[in-house]
Amino acid sequence: MVRPLKLGVQLPEVEYEPRWTDLATMARIAEDIGLDSVWVGDHYLYRDESGARGPWEAWTQLAAIASITSRLEIGPLVASTSFHTPAVVAKMAATVDEISGGRLILGLGAGWNETEYAAFGFPFDQRISRFEEAFTIIRTLLREGHIDFDGRFYQLRDCELLPRGPRADGPPLLIGSSGPRMLRITMPYAQAWNAWFEDYGNAADGLAEQRALVDAACREVGRDPAQVERTVAAFVRRPGATGWRSAEAPAIEGAPEEVADMLRGFAAEGIGHVQLVIDPATPAGLESLVPVLEALDAG
Repeated sequence: MVRPLKLGVQLPEVEYEPRWTDLATMARIAEDIGLDSVWVGDHYLYRDESGARGPWEAWTQLAAIASITSRLEIGPLVASTSFHTPAVVAKMAATVDEISGGRLILGLGAGWNETEYAAFGFPFDQRISRFEEAFTIIRTLLREGHIDFDGRFYQLRDCELLPRGPRADGPPLLIGSSGPRMLRITMPYAQAWNAWFEDYGNAADGLAEQRALVDAACREVGRDPAQVERTVAAFVRRPGATGWRSAEAPAIEGAPEEVADMLRGFAAEGIGHVQLVIDPATPAGLESLVPVLEALDAG
């Protein structure tokens, strides 16, 4: 049987303090057990009532993961365009796409965590307006290799992206937002859209409203909605779960066939790619997905 949708996994971010050896092990396991992709969050610092926690830097991770895998698609889920000048984002994306042999999916968003903006010195105001300019620069450089740009926030003079990455049109663009303005900005150009599990209740039957927003945005800009792949992050709890994530939405859990059936439900709703956020976010947690994959692949 053919797997009804692609499945990936998000590597641990701040569930605990993973070392590179942990992350590398999990990336290799993901490839070995037959997952389709590996993703990393793009954040610098979280603070809440439990204290401060910080992930490893996303683009450095992606380059390293690209070098130790050969088949997996890889990507940020999603990269904040606020953390680097947009031409540098395009340069990093082309470089990681080269290292991976054309396996990068470039997830992009406007960012949201004000704590890290203040701590690391990024402007938090007018994020959507800043994103709009950044998105124009990033996609133009990756698609065309050159841009002159005179915007409110960014100015580029005779900027060229050299050398070019392995794909003439650059990596596919995935947008992590359901905001009306963000969708209007991105739907003329993006190849994929993503929803975080808390935004749709972590269940396939909660996706209708989100899908309708994307469909409407596509039609508004004169694009066939079928041209934009739908992807979602889904929270899955496996044996040995630590309970690190609070229950903002019910976890997908149960016997392998039960979990596989829930994933089939996403495919039935038109979802082409699911990024699993697993608890426990460990090598053992990944390996516990093997019977789920076997059940899913069996049809």
